[in-house]
Amino acid sequence: MKTINTSTLRTPREDDFWMPPEWFPREGTLMSWPVRIEAWLDGLEEAREGYVEVARAIAEFEQLYMIARSSVDAKGYVPYDDARKRLPASVEVWDFPHDDSWVRDNGPTILVHKDGRRAGVNWQFNAWGKKYHPYEADNELAPRILEKLGLPRYDAPLILEGGSIHVDGEGTLLTTEECLLAKNRNPSLSKETIEAYLRSYLSVSTVIWLDRGLWGDETDGHVDNLACFVEPGRVLIQVAADPDSPNMPNSKKNLTILEEGRDARGRKLEFVTIPEPPRRTCRGESLTLSYINFYPVSGGLIVPVFGKDGDAEMKKADDRALGILREQYPERKIVPIDGMKIIKGGGNVHCITQQIPKGIKEQS
Repeated sequence: MKTINTSTLRTPREDDFWMPPEWFPREGTLMSWPVRIEAWLDGLEEAREGYVEVARAIAEFEQLYMIARSSVDAKGYVPYDDARKRLPASVEVWDFPHDDSWVRDNGPTILVHKDGRRAGVNWQFNAWGKKYHPYEADNELAPRILEKLGLPRYDAPLILEGGSIHVDGEGTLLTTEECLLAKNRNPSLSKETIEAYLRSYLSVSTVIWLDRGLWGDETDGHVDNLACFVEPGRVLIQVAADPDSPNMPNSKKNLTILEEGRDARGRKLEFVTIPEPPRRTCRGESLTLSYINFYPVSGGLIVPVFGKDGDAEMKKADDRALGILREQYPERKIVPIDGMKIIKGGGNVHCITQQIPKGIKEQS
């Protein structure tokens, strides 16, 4: 089915499409195979090992689609062939051109309609404020995915990464001012204009603007490292545990924002805190470690942990975080994976995945 570009006609809100929450029933999950060598502090091979671990975990719960280009590099390496060889047989591998492996940020946001139809938003992408080049293939990836899925497309006139937003499915969106108002994204757009686009393309009515994301985050403060909805009205947020943490001032500010905030239905927000992991570096660079950067699958939760190498202090922090997550998600199977292999590229499990919600007809 040919993709229909509806962006010149109406907006998703006008057509009654909305962005469902991440706990909405799934058709499957998207990922992209690691290919950009300069993005990984300890090299691509470790990155690919990390992606395989995540892919295998997801494939135990739902259908996984892996994007991997078939073009041959200077050393004769073919990403498509490598991905196909390493991944479970149940994983579909799609041959699309791409520059990087963070499909949360360069993939589409898929919307649903009460009559069961689906459509997708094609946001503009400039590699987190032109931090990496080239990025043209990544900017064209969302339309390719939507065409593959046979879904209509809305082209949003806004540079936005999927990791910068999180919704509750009832009209409330979480984001950070640090990212969405960054001058390397949409320098000519005001906060009010950006919020209007979010309302029009995601059908939200309330935007909760947290201040900054985690210190040192090269995405300029993506909310998926900081906070998420567990369910409508309840937010999970990572906070500084050490008074000397560079995240302490911002933790206090963001908690105040949540305390004073109300969601789209006028409810006072309940929030649950997860203490941040101990600080760690790799090759002189500080790593932005986050327990919030997990990914919910159908019946499970894929969670990055950072003490699998025997680091006792980190293992204690991991266990504390996993305990909190088990309390918040008692019906889900918690699957810890080695997040150290992925964070060395700048993100983690949530950053490398993108959900494909099912088209479900609303019961009258």
